[in-house]
Amino acid sequence: MTIEQILAVIIFIAMFVFIVIDKIERHYVTLGCGVLTLTVVFGLVMRDLEAVLETLNLRGIFTLNFWYATGEGESSAGINWATIIFIAGMMIMVEGMARAGFFRWLCMLLAKKVHYKVIPLFIAFMVMSAVLAMFIDSITVILFLAAVTIELAKLLKFNPVPMILSEIFCANLGGSATMCGDPPNIIIGTSFNLSFSDFIMNTGIMAGISLILVIIYFFLVFRRELKEQNGEGLDLSSIPSPKEAIVDKKSFTISSIIFACAVIMLVTHAQTHLTVAFIGLVISIVTLIAAGKHAIKLLKLVDYKTLLFFVGLFIVVGGLEQTGVLKIVADFIGKISKGNLYLMVAIIIWISAVASALVDNIPFAATMVPIISTLAQTQGVDRSVLTWALSMGTDIGGSATPIGASANVVGTSVAAKNGYVIGWGKYCKAAIPATLIVVLVSMLIIFARYC
Repeated sequence: MTIEQILAVIIFIAMFVFIVIDKIERHYVTLGCGVLTLTVVFGLVMRDLEAVLETLNLRGIFTLNFWYATGEGESSAGINWATIIFIAGMMIMVEGMARAGFFRWLCMLLAKKVHYKVIPLFIAFMVMSAVLAMFIDSITVILFLAAVTIELAKLLKFNPVPMILSEIFCANLGGSATMCGDPPNIIIGTSFNLSFSDFIMNTGIMAGISLILVIIYFFLVFRRELKEQNGEGLDLSSIPSPKEAIVDKKSFTISSIIFACAVIMLVTHAQTHLTVAFIGLVISIVTLIAAGKHAIKLLKLVDYKTLLFFVGLFIVVGGLEQTGVLKIVADFIGKISKGNLYLMVAIIIWISAVASALVDNIPFAATMVPIISTLAQTQGVDRSVLTWALSMGTDIGGSATPIGASANVVGTSVAAKNGYVIGWGKYCKAAIPATLIVVLVSMLIIFARYC
C-alpha cells in the first residue's frame, strides 16, 4: 500500500474507534477526520486539488441533474449533498408535524382503536412503527413512539420495555422497505439513482415478509410479560382523548397535508424525475412558510449535528475512494468469491449485518456503496443484486445491538430517562435472534429472486 492509502485507512479506523468509544460527539469526530483527509492525505501527501474538489462535490449541486434527474444521476464520490439536503428537509417537516401534535395524536388514536388492550396494542404499535418508518426517519418515529408507550404503560400499568424493544426493531425493519426510511437507504438510493418504487419492489417485499415473522417472534418471546396486565379493570376515563394531543388544529391540518404531499412526491419521483434533493428542499420551504412566526423555532430544532456528521463521514470515505483503498477491498471480495454471485451476496449481507451491529450502520453503508459499485464493474455482476444485500444487511444488522443504529440509541435513552434501563443483555437477547431471522430470510429471498 502507498503512503496515502495507509494514512487514509488510519484516519478511517481512528474515526470508527472514536465513534464507538463515544467520548467525543460524533460530528466533531467525523469533521476532524474529514479535515485531516483533505489537508494531510489530499494536500500534503497527494498534492491533488482535483481530489479535494471531487470529494467536496460542490459542483454537482449547481447542475440540473442534481434537482431534476435527466441522466444516470450524480457521482457517488465524496459528499452526497442530495442525502444531506433531503434529510434536512425531512427534519424540518417532522418538527412541524410534532409541533402540531400529529405523532402523539396518532399513537393515542391507535391505542383507543384497540380498546387499550396490551397485546393488541403491542402488535398495533409494531405495525405502526414499521409503517411510519417507511416515510419518516426511524429516529423520529422511535422518539415519539417510545414516549407515548411509556405514558400508556403508566396509565395501563404494564412494563413498556418489551414494547419499546419491538418498536425499535420494527422501525429499523420498516425503514429498510423504502428509500427514505433509513439513512443507509437514502445514501444507497441517492448514490445509485434508485427510486422509491425500486426499494418498495425489492427491499419492501423482504421487509413485509420479515415483519410478519418478527411480530410472531416478539409475541412468543414477550407473551408472558404482556399477559400479566392486559388492561383489565382499568378506569379508561383517566386516559386522555386523542383530540387532546392536537396542539393547533390549523397547524395539524396543514402539516398532515404537507406530509401527504411529501409521500406522493416520493412515490412518484421516478415518473416526475424530481430528485430527493428537490423534494427535501420543497418540503422544508413549504413547512417553514406554513409555520409562519414559528419558522425560526423549527430551524433551531433541526439536528445540525447529524448533518455535520454526514459531511465529515462522506469526506473520510471519499479519502478511501480517491486513494484506491475501496477498490482493493472490492477486489479482495471478488477474489474470495471467485465471481460466484451467491457467495458475493452472502459475504456482503452478513458482513454488513455483523459490522452494522457493532458500529453505526450509517458510516458502514457510506463505505460500502463505492465498494459494491466497483465489485459490480470488475466482476461483471448485476449491481442491483449487491445493492439489496447491502441495504438489508446494514438496515437490519444495526438492530442487533443498542449501538447499531441511531433509533436503538434513541429508544433505549428515552426508556432510561423514564426509569426503564435496558441493558445490553436484555436488548441483545431479544434483538439478535430477530436480526438473524430477517437477515437469513432476506438472503434466501435474494438467492431465489435474483441469483
